[in-house]
Amino acid sequence: MELGPSTTAGEPAPPNVPGRARRWQAGAVVLAVVLSLAAAAPATAGEGDPGDPGEPPTEPAPTTLVLDGTRAHAGSVSTLRATLTAETGEPVPGAAVTVERRVDGQWSTFTVLTTDEAGAATAEATLRKTAGDNTFRAGYAGDPAWAPSSSGRVGVELRKVRTRVTIGGPKRVVDGRTVTLRVRARTAGGDPLAVPVRVQHRLAGTKRWRHFRTIRTGGQGKAELRVRPRVDSRWRARVRATDWLRRDQSRVHRLDNLPPGDPVRLPAGAPRPRVKLPRQARAVGQGANPVITTIPDTVWRSMVGRSWHAGCPVGRSGLRLLRINYWGYDGYRYRGEVVAASGGVGQMSAALAEMYRRKLPIRSMYRVDRFGWSRRLQGADDYRSMAAGNTSAFNCRHVVGRPGVRSPHSYGRSLDVNPWENPYRASHGWTPNSWWVGRSHPRVAWRSRSHPVVALMSRHGLRWTYGTSDSHHFDATGSSGRVFVPRGCAGAETCK
Repeated sequence: MELGPSTTAGEPAPPNVPGRARRWQAGAVVLAVVLSLAAAAPATAGEGDPGDPGEPPTEPAPTTLVLDGTRAHAGSVSTLRATLTAETGEPVPGAAVTVERRVDGQWSTFTVLTTDEAGAATAEATLRKTAGDNTFRAGYAGDPAWAPSSSGRVGVELRKVRTRVTIGGPKRVVDGRTVTLRVRARTAGGDPLAVPVRVQHRLAGTKRWRHFRTIRTGGQGKAELRVRPRVDSRWRARVRATDWLRRDQSRVHRLDNLPPGDPVRLPAGAPRPRVKLPRQARAVGQGANPVITTIPDTVWRSMVGRSWHAGCPVGRSGLRLLRINYWGYDGYRYRGEVVAASGGVGQMSAALAEMYRRKLPIRSMYRVDRFGWSRRLQGADDYRSMAAGNTSAFNCRHVVGRPGVRSPHSYGRSLDVNPWENPYRASHGWTPNSWWVGRSHPRVAWRSRSHPVVALMSRHGLRWTYGTSDSHHFDATGSSGRVFVPRGCAGAETCK
């Protein structure tokens, strides 16, 4: 018997298929369904196809990685210890642990360790002076049995070194000279330290310490500092605290500034000036170092309304500023200023320079405008200038004690030197004091033309015009050797 065309299971047979064939096809469909269900059923344990994988594999067990390091000084060795354990606390031996270190902000492999039977491994690391460069981390990549883990960042603590810093040197220095101070930095155990050291000073008359300079000690822990203080001073050195150092401050080193000249010794009972002035700035350069300039704007602004005003016989263009070194009564060198006429400033400069060379002292030399306006004198306050013992020149004002009479100082050709010890006889009496009348001093007070100050002034064309009646007053002579006498002063015994 021939079979008709094949059909797919589930499809209806053609209407012309005999009944026997239809029964065979139905049986085939049932068999296919049974076989399909058998293939989908799970295999019984121990049975089935030999290639069956069985149960799925188990997950790796969780692990914990801990990293720490021993505290140590910079330059010393710290022991790093990595410990790898299971979640249950049992050690994980034979594991490769990678340790990384961060230096200058960059991570790199430091070492690879293998854990022992206790799940631990150690390594040695030399610590650096910057705390950030002593940061480590560890990582475990894991294996089929143990899951990976990492320690996170661990900063190994630096033990700070105790420091000892000192500063020393000579205890005295002559003003204007240079002296060397020695700085040392060591550990508490005596080992030298190469570190930055901040040097501070406090000058006489001040209350605050100020930064002077930062120096660095060398390999021997030593450094030198050359200084030239112009007043008594105090010095100290400081090491700042860092990641690896403790701070320290030295004891104070006292450095006394000695005068290069001889201080003036005045007679017992001599009165002091009534007006006190601050010390002027110390001398600059060598010798008298005179400098003559036109009147700077800042100086002119100070003069206007004090030593100069509208109606004065000489203007700004006819005046000059003289800056010059002088010896003070205390034996120190100072820098003074006077304003004088352009035609007489050269003579004054030469005379004051010779006073410097011969160490003939001047009490002070401020411009007279410092003392403010005087209604009585219609110019800068010469009463206060004399009461301070101040040396000055130009001052457009009236004669002291003679209202309405123009003073020779108005022309800038007169110079007053040390008026406190060399009084002036005014119409109302001796000024600025009468104690010095009739008294002299070999260096600062003169009562005759033979005195060194009067003699040298004469050599430079500065005449002691009124003698002992106005001891401190000198006038610059012209080319003819004559002294210009302003109207109202002719025939006067004194006309300051």
